[in-house]
Parts: sequence; C-alpha cells; structure tokens
Amino acid sequence: MTLIKRVGKALAVIVVVLAVSGFAGHQYVNHVEKQRPVVTLAKHPEKVLFFYRDDCPDCQSIFHQIYWHNVISHNVVFINMNQSQNRHYIQQYQLTSVPTLIHGNQRYVGTKQSHIKRIVGD
Repeated sequence: MTLIKRVGKALAVIVVVLAVSGFAGHQYVNHVEKQRPVVTLAKHPEKVLFFYRDDCPDCQSIFHQIYWHNVISHNVVFINMNQSQNRHYIQQYQLTSVPTLIHGNQRYVGTKQSHIKRIVGD
C-alpha cells in the first residue's frame, strides 16, 4: 500500500470519528437542555445564572455555546423555567423573558454573542 493511500485512509477514519463525536456531543447537549432539575441557587453564589426554557427557540440557539463554555469554566448554573418548582425565581430575579443571563449586578436578555460573552466571561 502506498503512503498516499495509507494517509488517505487515516484521514478518512479521523473525519468519520470527528463527525460521529460531533453528532454524539450535539445530541448529549440537547439531552442536557431538556432536563428539568429543581435548582437551589443558595448553593451557587458567584455563578452566572442562565434562565431558559427548553422549548424556547432563542434559548436553544445559545444553549450549546453556554453549555460548552461551562464545560471549561464551571461558572454557569442552568435554570430551566419549564420546571414548575423553579418558577419562584421569576419574582425573585424580576424575569420578564428568556433567555436571561445574570451575573452579580449584570443582566442580559437576548441572544447577542458579544453580550453573552461579556456576562459569562469568555
């Protein structure tokens, strides 16, 4: 077998592995997004609070970015507002819509990447 064929096969294997890994990672993050745990914020002082709904298209559009940021930095708490026991945060944090990011006295409602990066610390 020539060097070119071996390199070609190796590259093909790498591409397939990367594609399968990317798909599996994407599916996993979608699974995490749909979870509805009850969140106790007293356990998470100093973290970025990410209020979202798993059926919200705007929330879905930024969820992956925030999730992967959190994999590295571990500074985000995900609060799915479709969990009825999390809804008391609406009054506590004066939430008017989702997605909402809160960190200290900073607050951002929306999907603009530059504002999200400013809040989460990218």
